Amino acid sequence: MERRLAAILAADVVGYSKMMAEDEVATLTLLKGHRAEVFDPKVHEHGGRIIKLMGDGTLVEFPSIVDAVKCALAIQMAQAESQGKIRLRIGINLGDIISDGEDIYGDGVNIAARLEAIAEPGGICVSEQVHQNIRANINAEFSDMGERILKNIDHPVNVWGWAPEDESLAKAEVSEPLKLPDKPSIAVLPFDNMSGDPEQEYFADGIVEDIITAFSRMKWLFVIARNSSFTYKGRAVDIKQVGRELGVRYVLEGSVRKSGNRIRITGQLIDTSNGTHIWADRFDGEVEDIFDLQDRVTQNVVGTILPKLEQAEIDRTKHKSTESLDAYDYYLRGVAEFNRFEEEANGRAIEFFMRAIELDPDYAAAYGMAARSHVQRKGFGWIADLAKEKAEALRLARIAARLGKDDAIALAAAGFTMSLFGEVEDGDVFMDQAISRNSNIAWAWHVSGMSKAAIGQPEIVVKHAEHAMRLSPQDPQQFAMKAMAAIGYYFTDQFEEAYKWADGAMREQPRFLLSSCVAAASAAILGRESDASRAVERMLAINPDMRMSNLDDWFLFKSEREHDLWHEGLRKAGLPE
Repeated sequence: MERRLAAILAADVVGYSKMMAEDEVATLTLLKGHRAEVFDPKVHEHGGRIIKLMGDGTLVEFPSIVDAVKCALAIQMAQAESQGKIRLRIGINLGDIISDGEDIYGDGVNIAARLEAIAEPGGICVSEQVHQNIRANINAEFSDMGERILKNIDHPVNVWGWAPEDESLAKAEVSEPLKLPDKPSIAVLPFDNMSGDPEQEYFADGIVEDIITAFSRMKWLFVIARNSSFTYKGRAVDIKQVGRELGVRYVLEGSVRKSGNRIRITGQLIDTSNGTHIWADRFDGEVEDIFDLQDRVTQNVVGTILPKLEQAEIDRTKHKSTESLDAYDYYLRGVAEFNRFEEEANGRAIEFFMRAIELDPDYAAAYGMAARSHVQRKGFGWIADLAKEKAEALRLARIAARLGKDDAIALAAAGFTMSLFGEVEDGDVFMDQAISRNSNIAWAWHVSGMSKAAIGQPEIVVKHAEHAMRLSPQDPQQFAMKAMAAIGYYFTDQFEEAYKWADGAMREQPRFLLSSCVAAASAAILGRESDASRAVERMLAINPDMRMSNLDDWFLFKSEREHDLWHEGLRKAGLPE
């Protein structure tokens, strides 16, 4: 094998899959004509060597980087002048390659292919090394596109781009892009197998299929079917083009690499409208635990991405005027206000959810989140008339449960509301149903802990809270997850742990009533009178009406053991009778 420095040009036909689907014979005829009349002659004229043809793609090696760029410009300008249906994207990189007979390999080649994928139709993308070498030798204006994270390249690459002066040629599409659905839309592309091990191919495909299945359970999400996503398998793709061809706003892509006994899976979520990376992460595991690793990767990817997707959609709605909002946009604005954990924002959240319901009377998740907003009011001490708000919260929760039999968000919100407002057994049933329908909603796991504690199953509470924190480690509701873990530790007689978790939750969100209650009760059981007293002061600052006599109105534990231990701890802490 020979190693050398070379200029690599990668070219790909824009919209090739759709053209082939429409007319295979005509497309192949056009492609052969383009190669014979434009591409091949320009390559030979500029001293290039065609390494291989890959369906609609071509890989070319040049001894001179200036000649490579001149060739690319000549090809694109000739095609623009002819206004033919075949148009290319071209990427050029200068890098170290390995030559094995007629083929070439290495990061120099991989980067060229990734640059081609992000070029505009009819345009050229080059790496920083290329641009440095051509600035004084080529009379063409390349614009700085900044640092880009390229798929399966372990370092950022500064990219420069060129497009035809006629903007219509650069932006034109071979066919009309599909219209985006009226809800968030995503395609999960086949993960690249970077291992050279055919067995990992099945593993990678299995992960993608599991992720697609998990996403498909989300009623608020439009998910492209597996058969459509897998048409991109083995191809260097332009994410913007994928978005146009499949009609989706978001694309998830990734790779699998095996090294010895270790497997590394990487993933990234991209907004197809602008190529922005919303999320990226990697997961490592042992080959022996490959199926367990597959389950964990699926669970972690889905659980982590969902809040990112929701936040991306919330950010998008902020740029829309209130006159153009539909039910889903009002719902998103309600979620954004809910997550601010402020009294005025809570009022706006309820208003937005109710407006969503006005536009769509069958919007189960909007009913559920409106009900959950009343739970938030209770949890932060904002309720003025408990009986009135309890009645309204339960009304909304019952509607959410009735309409949302297959909607995990509606069921979880309804169940949590029922548990916090006294209908514990029904609430527990609905929360179990929510988790069974979609096991990837982090907050559904942690709120289910309240009903488990209330019906006398405290050993489950900590597991659910920890699972929620693992699913969504950057969640704005981490304080509530920690408070729920504290409840689990308290009712399993682990009072030191209970106080530690409750104290941590209080530090993150001082106005959350449950944290102060658990801190007060656990400190009192431990004999820490000063800590217990401070926690009771905080409780009463949040909710001045709270007393031992009405304790069950605020937190009802129906199991006799849990009920008695809860009352014992808060009475010892000094909560007034």
